[in-house]
Amino acid sequence: MKIVLAYSGGLDTSIILKWLIENYNAEVVTFTADIGQGEEVEEARRKALQTGASKAYALDLREEFVRDFVFPMMRSGALYEGYYLLGTSIARPLIAKHLVRIAQEEGAEAIAHGATGKGNDQVRFELTAYALKPDIKVIAPWREWNLVSRPQMMEYAALHGIPVPTTLEKPYSVDSNLLHNSFEGGVLEDPWAEPPAGMFRLTQDPWQAPDEPELVEIQVEGGDVVAVNGERLSPAQLLARLNEIGGRHGIGRVDLVENRYVGMKSRGVYETPGGTLIYHARRAVESLTLDREVLHQRDQLGIKYAELVYNGFWFAPEREALQAYMDHVAKTVTGTVRFRLYKGNIILAGRKSPLSLYDKSLVSFDEKGGYNQADADGFIKLNSLRLRVRAKAQPKD
Repeated sequence: MKIVLAYSGGLDTSIILKWLIENYNAEVVTFTADIGQGEEVEEARRKALQTGASKAYALDLREEFVRDFVFPMMRSGALYEGYYLLGTSIARPLIAKHLVRIAQEEGAEAIAHGATGKGNDQVRFELTAYALKPDIKVIAPWREWNLVSRPQMMEYAALHGIPVPTTLEKPYSVDSNLLHNSFEGGVLEDPWAEPPAGMFRLTQDPWQAPDEPELVEIQVEGGDVVAVNGERLSPAQLLARLNEIGGRHGIGRVDLVENRYVGMKSRGVYETPGGTLIYHARRAVESLTLDREVLHQRDQLGIKYAELVYNGFWFAPEREALQAYMDHVAKTVTGTVRFRLYKGNIILAGRKSPLSLYDKSLVSFDEKGGYNQADADGFIKLNSLRLRVRAKAQPKD
């Protein structure tokens, strides 16, 4: 039997590789997606071969990740439960897409992943796999084996001589990509506990950030960020640059107790410096260029869009239909935003757009413009009609 395993080199997939070989008597091919983890990718590829993989793929998907997944999602203004920029959620359909493709090319009978039976990722991986190849066989060791805790898994790794990054001193798990780092498990399972000092990788502690604010200009065209401080960059390069700029000022940390799709609450800690800057830059431009009703409608639909991404329905028809709407709305989101970044804060310092709907003459207290204030009388009376009718019909106390 041949199995293609989505392999990160972390605790779970490190021992799953050996477990699949032993329990399925299988030839295991690993696939590691480079979506911005840095040196971890090549380290994972080498470790997979050393642990028994017959072949180890490591593919650079950074540009595809940002161009075809992160940016389209950003056009929707999606935030899950008001805070989460969906950094892990949006990476899973990309990884699963290539996992299925490699399995087909390798003639493998099954794919496997290291997502736990309690989490969202199992849903995201498998919904994508079944959407792209309905007859694919999926192996999820967390739903089969009798290893029930991270200490047991670390014991298994030690027994088989498998090096793993998780230790008793740092018992939380980390998921990294160009959009964010996420941390969960271990000491973070207590919502009252503050994240350990030194845990964060992309962001400086805000109180240790520079004492002088930094001015940054972000240019948006057709809903996507295209340039930083006047320099045009590719999508992946742009996100990496904004991570660097935002990170040194402690931008984009979120500590959230969220509702998982499988039904439980979980605590996740995230750092998303570049994504946070993109989110706020787009909102600033949208405030100038989007019609009121379109903006409000987009925001309402953005909540649903975020739920679809979070729950794993990227390749579902309803997400694709919503994407067409979001892309249409984003066509006029063009402009430039200026921020001052200071100790975790994003301070708006200006915004402009060639497609702006803002008309100073209409709102100015110093200009008459094309607005007749007397017209407001009839407007208010018509809008109050139902309220006045209701008030007259109310029984008197």
